[in-house]
Amino acid sequence: MITRPFLLALLMLGLHPVIASSTAEAESFLKNAVSQVVTVAKNAPDGASLANQLKPLLEKSINFDAMTRRAVGPGWRQFTNDQQVQAIRLFTTLVIRSYSGKFTPGELPSVDFKSAQSPAPSRVEVDTVTIYKGSNYDVLYRLELLGAKGWLITDIVIEGVSMVANYRSQFDARFKAGGAEGVIGSLEKSTR
Repeated sequence: MITRPFLLALLMLGLHPVIASSTAEAESFLKNAVSQVVTVAKNAPDGASLANQLKPLLEKSINFDAMTRRAVGPGWRQFTNDQQVQAIRLFTTLVIRSYSGKFTPGELPSVDFKSAQSPAPSRVEVDTVTIYKGSNYDVLYRLELLGAKGWLITDIVIEGVSMVANYRSQFDARFKAGGAEGVIGSLEKSTR
């Protein structure tokens, strides 16, 4: 007769290679995405073209749908479908502008990939240290495996501050004051 602890141990042993494989795939995806961003930053002649060139790369590497939904929080369920589409579009623009605005064309960051961990099935967190303009930044990337879409970034934690949580605190106040329209109005103002 197989005991429950023995069965659990067998399952854990059987899952370990799958988790390790998933972690390696996620890490490989992230390294490739970061490499592409660094190449664009290296070759962009100015800030405006940098943002335009980064847009398609970031849109294929980041799950902006999930990021927007999580940044808005529980109020997301009260958005109409059209409001959700509009919020995702505006949030995507805001994040891309903010992200590309951190780079100076021609000045390249150095990214040192540290450890990758799988806190849950189909989720991986990759620790990195980014060195840019003489300063070190601890950056943690949270990735999720999303079926046919593959691995996508769902949050970035810079120096201990989650991008999703940071925006959520802002959007929560806007939602309480003006509902979905309050959040969308705030996003429109931020992306002008």
